[in-house]
This record gives sequence, structure tokens and C-alpha cells, in this order.
Amino acid sequence: MEKFKNKYRVPSARAQWWDYGRDAAYFITICTANREHFFGQISNGKMQLSPIGVIADMCWFDIKHHAKHIELGAFVVMPNHIHGILILDGNNRPEKESQPMHENEGKTRFQNQGKNTISAIIGSYKSAVSKHARRLGFEFAWQPRFHDHIIRDEPAFQQISNYVLQNPLKWQEDTFYVP
Repeated sequence: MEKFKNKYRVPSARAQWWDYGRDAAYFITICTANREHFFGQISNGKMQLSPIGVIADMCWFDIKHHAKHIELGAFVVMPNHIHGILILDGNNRPEKESQPMHENEGKTRFQNQGKNTISAIIGSYKSAVSKHARRLGFEFAWQPRFHDHIIRDEPAFQQISNYVLQNPLKWQEDTFYVP
């Protein structure tokens, strides 16, 4: 682990070559702390949401009211994580489009700049779920950070959408499965 100003620093998991405020579709996975089953349980291939699961579900669909130029793709709440597709559409500024990538490269190194980046949106989502859960008296915590995958084409978008929607049926095969 690296140190910065004599403190340990966890390096970013984001792609350093990509601007996360750029128009694209992103597959997002966010896990609960210690993969605890805060969100409910799978019964007969269907997710039965707990009160915190309902909060996580409602807050996800509320994202489109708090972030500009965003569409929501497939989404599912699982017992200890969520999967969702976020589509940024309309963020690109003309000056970004007209510059060759190598001229814009240095600007993309600071991944959490601006209000409509994936990191800012997910940070707000996690904060909202935590705040509402705690306000209602539930102990709740997320795993630090989140996983993202930049979706590059329509076949990948369809494959990931199907994966997300089929996830409850395949819960016991899931990499995040904890009995």
C-alpha cells in the first residue's frame, strides 16, 4: 500500500486512462460491508427486500432526479450487493469532443472531478442509502469503494443487462454469494 503525506493511501480502482464524466454506459457493483445480507434474501429465485433493501432500491431510481443527463439501465438489489447500469448521456462539452485524446489525457487523471462523474453519483447514492437506513434506526455500512466496468458496445450492454436481471435466479453461483 502506498503512502501519501506519511499516511497510507489506497490507490484508485478507476481506469486512469478514462474520464468517468464522459458519455458512456457503466456497469456498477456495490457491496455491503463484510458482505452482510442487509438488503434481504433470495426466495425461489426472487429477491425479497428488507427495509434497507427497499431504501437501496428507491434511492437507485432517484438517481435520475439528482444527476444530470443520466439514464438508468438494468438494476437489481441482491442480499449483499447491488448491480446496476448507469448511462451518462449529454455530459460531453464541445471542447472535450474537439480535442484529440492525447491533449485531453492529463485532465482525465483526476477521476472525481465534477458533480456528474460516476464516482460522485455513486458516492451520493451510497450516502443517501446510509443516511436513510440510519435515520430509521438500522445499522448499515457499505464496503469502501465500488466496482465499475465501462460498457463498450451494444452486445456487451445486452449481455450485462441479462446478467443483472438474471442474478437472483443464479444467486448460489454468484461471486458475492455468502450463505
